[in-house]
Amino acid sequence: MSYVNPPDFVKKMIDSGEAKAFMSTRDTLIRAYMAGAILALSAAFAVTVTVQTGEALLGAVLFPIGFCLLYLMGFDLLTGVFTLTPLALIDRRPGVTKRSVLRNWGLVFVGNLAGAITVAVLMAVIFTVGFSMDPNEIGQRIGTIGEGRTVGYAEHGAAGMLTLFVRAVLCNWMVSTGVVAAMMSTSVSGKVIAMWMPILLFFYMGFEHSIVNMYLFPSGLMLGGDFSITDYLVWNEIPTVLGNLVGGLTFVGLTLYATHGRSADPDPRLIGTRVKVDA
Repeated sequence: MSYVNPPDFVKKMIDSGEAKAFMSTRDTLIRAYMAGAILALSAAFAVTVTVQTGEALLGAVLFPIGFCLLYLMGFDLLTGVFTLTPLALIDRRPGVTKRSVLRNWGLVFVGNLAGAITVAVLMAVIFTVGFSMDPNEIGQRIGTIGEGRTVGYAEHGAAGMLTLFVRAVLCNWMVSTGVVAAMMSTSVSGKVIAMWMPILLFFYMGFEHSIVNMYLFPSGLMLGGDFSITDYLVWNEIPTVLGNLVGGLTFVGLTLYATHGRSADPDPRLIGTRVKVDA
């Protein structure tokens, strides 16, 4: 595993954010569509494993397969661009504007949603044998997930909304850490190992990921989940998107940029002195 030092991978983060801000509409939509579809398939796979084995941890261990694949193929998730594109703006890269950042976010959102819903429809066909029968055990579980993470939050009012938001913040703290961790290595194996750990953590802990939810909740509605589109948008998707933005940008993008991209000047009182640091 060829390790890349923090100042160097932070530069990669900024360069990546700049490239995404300037990417054509066609390429942005295609890459976002494929990212949403692959992550949705990975979520369906993880739920299938969990239901068939009864081991939620095993499903979480295997879920990062989709994330690693989409990253290695250069596809884009909204959670990732939330963290990367603003850095190009903060670093004052020529031509990067607030409008170009928002444009990128909007296109990636649309592409991710389209990809996730495509897979939701295809998997619903499988779970119901072409909508000719009630959902199988896996389909029923997906419907239950949708209920618990919409009306389940709503039952607790403001406390439920706060919990949802915090779970979304923690989610993209981990997911964006996975995105950045892949930049710490120049080998495929190193990238995969570094990505795998934080993605496993977020999925097993039940944190809220806006793109995974773009699959789970529309799928749940098609499979008989007892909640509405309004429940999904108000009591999950919108707060989750906002929480993902805060988590990724605040705890990953800005912190790394502040200390490695534009670090503070050394303390003049320490210049010329030797500080012993224990290993």
